Amino acid sequence: MATDNEVELWLADRPDNQQAALQELREVLRNKLPTGFSEVVQGTMMAYVVPHSLYPAGYHANPEQPLPFISLAGQKSGISLYHFGVYATPEVEAWFRTEYPKHSAAKLDMGKSCIRFKKPDQVPFALIGQLAAKITLKRWITSYEATIRQPTKSAST
Repeated sequence: MATDNEVELWLADRPDNQQAALQELREVLRNKLPTGFSEVVQGTMMAYVVPHSLYPAGYHANPEQPLPFISLAGQKSGISLYHFGVYATPEVEAWFRTEYPKHSAAKLDMGKSCIRFKKPDQVPFALIGQLAAKITLKRWITSYEATIRQPTKSAST
């Protein structure tokens, strides 16, 4: 878990015009995420993860890292929110795509798990809070495990 000082240093290192929006996103996520997720700073991003104490296997691509769930990036091009549950849970993605236009006049700029906001005032904080609350820690682990399991090819094919 990150200390408040680590997060404050991370926030202070973001572009000045994004700091207030990133701080508000932090507060929304801290207040709306279900119990169990931990706040960390990983490289250039602030993230909410499943700690190893609750999911010892960690992230499949690097088991030494905790299982990621939501990450925030503040870059010159804007603010990015990576929500891995959106990518792994089609009904949550469909819900988000339907709800987004009700909360923002800006066009949705979304990749598989990345939601991009070119301007800090375009972040729909209430909607992000609803999105954060949609997937519990247990549901995220179950969905993640189902997503990373790849069918094995038989030796005869």
